[in-house]
Amino acid sequence: MQQSKTYEVKDLSLADQGRKNLELAELNMSALMEVKKKFSQEKPLAGVRVGLALHVTKETGILVRTLIAGGADVSITGCNPLSTQDDVSAALAEEGVKVWAYKGETTEDYYRYINYVIDQKPHITIDDGCDLVSEIHKNHPHLIPQIICGCEETTTGIIRLKAMEKDNALKYPMIAVNDNKTKHLVDNFYGTGQSTMDGILRATNILFAGKNFVVCGYGSCGKGVALKAKGLGANVIVCEVNPICALQAAYDGFRVMPIAEAVKQGDIFCTVTGNKHIIRVEHMHQMKHGAIMANAGHFDIEIDLKGLKEKASSGRRVRPFMDEYVVNGKKLFVLGEGRLVNLAAAEGHPSEVMSTSFCGQALACEYGVKHKGNMPNQVIQLPEAIDHEIAKLQLKAMEIQIDTLTTEQEAYLNTWHEGT
Repeated sequence: MQQSKTYEVKDLSLADQGRKNLELAELNMSALMEVKKKFSQEKPLAGVRVGLALHVTKETGILVRTLIAGGADVSITGCNPLSTQDDVSAALAEEGVKVWAYKGETTEDYYRYINYVIDQKPHITIDDGCDLVSEIHKNHPHLIPQIICGCEETTTGIIRLKAMEKDNALKYPMIAVNDNKTKHLVDNFYGTGQSTMDGILRATNILFAGKNFVVCGYGSCGKGVALKAKGLGANVIVCEVNPICALQAAYDGFRVMPIAEAVKQGDIFCTVTGNKHIIRVEHMHQMKHGAIMANAGHFDIEIDLKGLKEKASSGRRVRPFMDEYVVNGKKLFVLGEGRLVNLAAAEGHPSEVMSTSFCGQALACEYGVKHKGNMPNQVIQLPEAIDHEIAKLQLKAMEIQIDTLTTEQEAYLNTWHEGT
């Protein structure tokens, strides 16, 4: 580990490769580069300290540069112990960014680094999973009066924030960047679908065609995972608790059944719910010999790993991101230590995907500064106009043009007088 007052990273000699990866990411993040250009000219974040707990990837590195271009003083750490790309953290450190992150962090280091970011006394927090926000509320409430707002990146974090709001525990405004329509469409659906398949394939090199692939959860992310698994030739089974999501899964052509039935048939399982203990020990007892379990939800609690380790007669690592457990004589496999398989075993979402998501984060910071003191201490959503602007930026990047309404059409949509 190499460290100074402003960074702690695995190996600074990786910085050259990190710079190359950042360069490649920029090439595929044209929408965010437009925001960066605007920020460079207008400096909407001048004098604002922004603290981030995000996956430290090449794409996040471009967000960091965008915020700095806007005048922000940025500090960053990871939001998952296995998601940091060490070459990127090294490159950011060499650029002078305050960064504390390495792949494979201990729990102690993980929270130590979060507190290093908190020590910078951020005016805006950007979170992926709500750990930064939670730590501030629990242990640093004296900093809250100076915080303008926070921005949350993922569904799991929104679930936690809404629970805080319900308990009247949320003490500063949180912008639900995750709830942008562009985020749900591009990141959650297309991004999670593709990168989850990437992670499972890198971890196992297994053939999907002909396998029974069980998707636990059919929200935006689960829909994407199911679609990509189907595209690889798998027979997809969906497990759900929400009747509308279950109905859609059935109409989408997938078999829908309770997890207790699915575990008897599945070859590969992927949890993507934002909840805990979706796959429990009693389910594992019913699985086939050789069944594979992966998680694409934010935290490593969707698969009951603690229970599995207690019941297993043996456990060993058979590939870099593939652990084998023997339960009642059957071999069961867990990928990426039960953490986000797309980031633990692969590189996360493609750069083009994260371009739209990070447009949302950057513009949310700008929105927060513009509306400082006028936002409630609640989970709030960006105006639709900003979401549309993000979509327009991505369409421009893809060289796609669309129609505009005529004056007559605009008038028709704004009146109730004209009918049959």
